[in-house]
Amino acid sequence: MKLKLLSFILLLTIASSFAQQFQLSDNAKISVITIGPGESLNDAFGHNAFRIKDQNRGIDVVYGYGEYDFGAPNFYLKFAQGKLNYLISRHNFNSFYYAYTNANRTIEEQVLNLSTEEKQNLFNFLENNYKPENRRYLYDFFYDNCATRIRDVAQTTTNGDLKFITPEYLEPKTFRELIHEQVGLNTWGSFGIDIALGSVIDRQAEAEEFMFLPKYIHAFFETAETSSSEPLIKNATVLYQKQGTNTSNILFSPLVVIGLVAILILFITYKDYKSKARSKWLDLLLFSVTGIIGVLVLFLWFATDHSATAQNYNVLWAFPLNIFVIAQLLKPEVKTWFKKYLKFLIIMLCLLTSHWIIGVQVFAIGLIPLLIALLVRYIYLVKFFNQN
Repeated sequence: MKLKLLSFILLLTIASSFAQQFQLSDNAKISVITIGPGESLNDAFGHNAFRIKDQNRGIDVVYGYGEYDFGAPNFYLKFAQGKLNYLISRHNFNSFYYAYTNANRTIEEQVLNLSTEEKQNLFNFLENNYKPENRRYLYDFFYDNCATRIRDVAQTTTNGDLKFITPEYLEPKTFRELIHEQVGLNTWGSFGIDIALGSVIDRQAEAEEFMFLPKYIHAFFETAETSSSEPLIKNATVLYQKQGTNTSNILFSPLVVIGLVAILILFITYKDYKSKARSKWLDLLLFSVTGIIGVLVLFLWFATDHSATAQNYNVLWAFPLNIFVIAQLLKPEVKTWFKKYLKFLIIMLCLLTSHWIIGVQVFAIGLIPLLIALLVRYIYLVKFFNQN
């Protein structure tokens, strides 16, 4: 009987301390953490998280959205298809701080001006989200990511009473221009993004849509107001300032590397012109590479759930059918239809140029020398086959 009584008291004590642990005190602070860009492309856009600090309860944890679920079946296939569920994470603040300072990334904190009830609502929401059955969500880079979730959770837990005021310095920009703010124009990261993502990201973003980038979460929260027209941010501090600056080697940039490749293509074409010959290996390589890239672009466009890969007019230079007409390049004499096909490729390059000029889609600047080289090569092939 005594043993049962002791067991009952122990369970009651555990339950009581558990309930108390999840009931924030009046002195609790909730803040938004903004992490600056890192070295890799994956880290180039920064990160946002909520920090819950309650010294009375011994709580100092950070909740963030967008953690990879490496345990998901068919991880890489789902990632490519845009069907991968991401996770909400929870970390001790000291571990979180150490990880980002060790990576030399700026850490900024904005303490939110919330009522005790709103703080508890937000904390309860995050804890409920962190439950195993609720942790996963379908990630979208522009509309449902680590930054937009901070905005949405804050709105939800304050009954939508927050008023986000557009910062005065904000200038109209497209989604692609916003990406280029974080990833320089003449970088391999930007080059890959500009090939993979379609014209849908060349529309102008609405003011609140800027908040898909963590730095704009920081900017909009800074000017936001509560339902009582008070500033949302009580105080803001820089917890850690990045040391030094990143330097990039322009010699290995896309414009230089692809420029050298283009010069080689033009040089070989010139030699072919002087000798009235044709370097088959070069044509096989060009048609293979452009065809494979074109197939990948079509895959991202039509066979995935990625919202940003639709309407991608990179297929105008990376034409998918190129990979299926390679056999013609091996023959001493090509069919008449193939000559017309080459003229069609020239028209596609002209169409791409018009798309770029009128703003239908912005393409990677590293492509410019390659597009010129392809145009010259296609024109030469038309003349060569017409003379033979």
